[in-house]
Amino acid sequence: MQKRVAITGMAAICGLGNDLETVWKNLIAGKPGITQIESVDITESAVKIAGEVKNFKLATDILDEREHARYDRFIHFSLHSAMEAYRHAGLDKNNPYNTEEMGCILGVGMGGFPEIEKTHATFLEKGARRVSPFFIPGIIPNMSSGLVSIQLGLKGLNYTISSACASAAHAISAACYEIMNGRQEVMITGGAESVISHLPLSGFTSMKALSRNNENPGQASRPFDSARDGFIMGEGAGILILEDLEKAKARGATIYAEIVGHGASSDAYHITAPHPEGEGATRCMKMTLKSAGVTPEQVQYVNAHGTSTPLGDVGETKAIKETFGAHAYELNVSSTKSMTGHLLGAAGGIETIFCAMAIHTGIVPPTINLDNQDPECDLNYTANKAQKRDIQYALNNSFGFGGTNSSLLLKKV
Repeated sequence: MQKRVAITGMAAICGLGNDLETVWKNLIAGKPGITQIESVDITESAVKIAGEVKNFKLATDILDEREHARYDRFIHFSLHSAMEAYRHAGLDKNNPYNTEEMGCILGVGMGGFPEIEKTHATFLEKGARRVSPFFIPGIIPNMSSGLVSIQLGLKGLNYTISSACASAAHAISAACYEIMNGRQEVMITGGAESVISHLPLSGFTSMKALSRNNENPGQASRPFDSARDGFIMGEGAGILILEDLEKAKARGATIYAEIVGHGASSDAYHITAPHPEGEGATRCMKMTLKSAGVTPEQVQYVNAHGTSTPLGDVGETKAIKETFGAHAYELNVSSTKSMTGHLLGAAGGIETIFCAMAIHTGIVPPTINLDNQDPECDLNYTANKAQKRDIQYALNNSFGFGGTNSSLLLKKV
């Protein structure tokens, strides 16, 4: 018999704030977390805005000052959020588990670009001998899960998944299966990303993927709006603690939601463009509902991938309508990327947290900047203002380059 998977702890960091309470408060208030970039010189950049984390420094009781400089910022976000989620779950004070039954699977889409750029400049200016011996450990994606496991003494499995913007969602799915199949009792999962630096900005700009609405940062991310012109890069982390539901109840943990369904598919269509009819996304969502034994009519909320790109938003809308039929118009749908920007590999982590919080609080976060809805995007996108609703089931979508798709279904407990 498969075990049930509970979410018992969460931590979020993004342009909306450096802790879950602040992030959620600003999210449901419809506050944009997108500003002019401050961490790199944007003088020559065509895109000057992002969902940038401000005023953050990893606590020295996690890594001391000397160790700080060894690791890229995405690893700092991973460590900070993992420790916060661990405390949020109460495992720092009440941990009945054997550390060999506790593991970590995180999602990272791109790894340590800022540190790569910095080290490459040193290499060109001063030569190979000046490259730090900590360079490789400081930038590889799996060091996020590795350092979390080291810091918390987790002796179960430990690895990182990289599948573009579906990375964190795939990591959560993989972590769920470990608990469902009884191989692990606790999993730390989710994702982290921090690539607001010259090369990623230039690469996405050359692809014409990013919004250039530099004069109005807070209004630049406009999912499902006729004036949308591309996504906004974001950074941060969304980390969850997953436990065997019955054991979590036995130790008195707060259960924020249960993860009951998982789906994954491939568009097999194009390296970057989504299928225009949302064919792969449709199969992914239908698989998710089927895996949970849930009908479309039982779902109340969909946290859309909703990146604010012309093709992506239309394709996902078509996929939601194909999956849910007439019930699609009874759903609350929202794209929280309108406020956070697109956290790339970390998106599925923080947006799964938003689904759990929507279930836990009975509040659906809005899609802001939705002033002139695209006629091809004709669903209820919870425009500009949060709504109260009793949510029994919430579905989260994460889609990535290469045509990779992931969906997760959460249930109220």
